[in-house]
Amino acid sequence: MSAIHVTGLTKRYGDLVAVDGVDLDVAEGEFVGVVGPNGAGKTTLLEMVEGLRQPDAGVVEVLGEPAWPRNPRLQPRIGVQLQASSFFERLTAREQIRTFASLYGVGRATADGWLERVGLTDKAESRVEDLSGGQAQRLSIACALVHDPELVFLDEPTAALDPQARRNLWDLLSSINDRGRTVVLTTHYMDEAEALCDRVAVMDNGRILRFDTPAALVRGLDAPARIRVAPGVLSLAQAAAIPGVTETREDGDGVVLVTRDPAGVVGALAASDQLDGVAVQTATLEDVFLSLTGREYRA
Repeated sequence: MSAIHVTGLTKRYGDLVAVDGVDLDVAEGEFVGVVGPNGAGKTTLLEMVEGLRQPDAGVVEVLGEPAWPRNPRLQPRIGVQLQASSFFERLTAREQIRTFASLYGVGRATADGWLERVGLTDKAESRVEDLSGGQAQRLSIACALVHDPELVFLDEPTAALDPQARRNLWDLLSSINDRGRTVVLTTHYMDEAEALCDRVAVMDNGRILRFDTPAALVRGLDAPARIRVAPGVLSLAQAAAIPGVTETREDGDGVVLVTRDPAGVVGALAASDQLDGVAVQTATLEDVFLSLTGREYRA
């Protein structure tokens, strides 16, 4: 059974079509990412799937249940972390998560355990207004997960986190998914989507442009590889003469060779004993993102 089944989902705001006839299926136990530029429709899509916003057209089923009108049978089974966190005023971090836990009949020990899992034990007695942005973000995620939901929605969960907290959260989300929970997240970090997700939907202008595994998306781009050689090892003329090299340029880190035959070019460099400092960079999910959505600035 699909954890999420969406058909023809549409949302308009006047003349603006925020979500434009989206079809989407997410399998139970799958980890799915939704990426796209600002204004692509990612948050609106998730809010309709979560039952927080009424669609103008289309059908949404979550865990075999209709998501709209807002379905009380679904609420104990899903966890939602929104872009903007809202907490009860003047409560400490411990009181916040215990309050959220009590709404689902979850005990205090479990709630306190989640504070530890997101690294907030030392802030347990701090009021939420005294937490940093990253600490409040981690508390918001803990509140979304405290009742062990079957399906988790996370809207840019690592946006305010430092690199250490970000990697720790990756480990936490991976462990949740490994226990059979379905996870759907939006993110602007392509490395995050590539590292965590079974499949990634690239969204723009209210539509899903591609939906596949990160590896398949990269393969479909058919982009050339870039091989960088350390300074002083190779001249531009020597680089251009290597069979399979289609473009060369210099930068501060050496000479860059562009090719669609990286194995052949690396073999030629090895044959001439010019492998010192060689680094090979193939296409990434970021290249796919830019190819599909363009490079212009978005509001």
